[in-house]
Amino acid sequence: MHEPEQYGEDAGGTVFRDVIMLALCGFMAIVVLLLPHLNPPVKANDEITDPPGNVIVEIRWPDKLDTDVDLWVQAPGDVPVGYSNKGGMVFNLLRDDLGHRADPTELNYEIAYSRGIPSGEYTVNVHLYRNNEAIYPVSVTVVASMRLDEDLSIQPLVETKVNLVRENEEITAFRFTLNDMGKLVAGSVHSLQKDLRSWGSG
Repeated sequence: MHEPEQYGEDAGGTVFRDVIMLALCGFMAIVVLLLPHLNPPVKANDEITDPPGNVIVEIRWPDKLDTDVDLWVQAPGDVPVGYSNKGGMVFNLLRDDLGHRADPTELNYEIAYSRGIPSGEYTVNVHLYRNNEAIYPVSVTVVASMRLDEDLSIQPLVETKVNLVRENEEITAFRFTLNDMGKLVAGSVHSLQKDLRSWGSG
């Protein structure tokens, strides 16, 4: 006489377990469908590692030296830009490298870039701020390049190497002129000294 009651209890338990399993399966299906949207794949445009800007100026010196070399740049009609004035109307100093001070890597590198390409003369200087190693000369590679449009590749403009032989020495690596089309004017590259770091100090 007790078998129908037992059968009824088992049927109720089975239905309850089925409902729970269906709800769990539904939840898992929602999670699986949402996973790709929680962390979308990186698009190709997000992987661009080229520096920003149009005119790009970079300096490199031996990575293992605990030496602070500073980049100074001046665009036509603008103020000099360097460690004590990191931005003007045209140029911005993107990285001020202090040698090994507050730097987790041994990379010795500074970079400045422009917004736009105004026509006229550009000046690029290097300055030896500090040389704890006291190893001379400090050889600095200086490169200026340009990108007319963000969709175009970077084109080299001028490259040279200078040697700094004492602390506080400032050398004009090169000066060059760009025309209204953003083209390098033939015969305009020279290295006549023009101090930038002391601009406005008097």
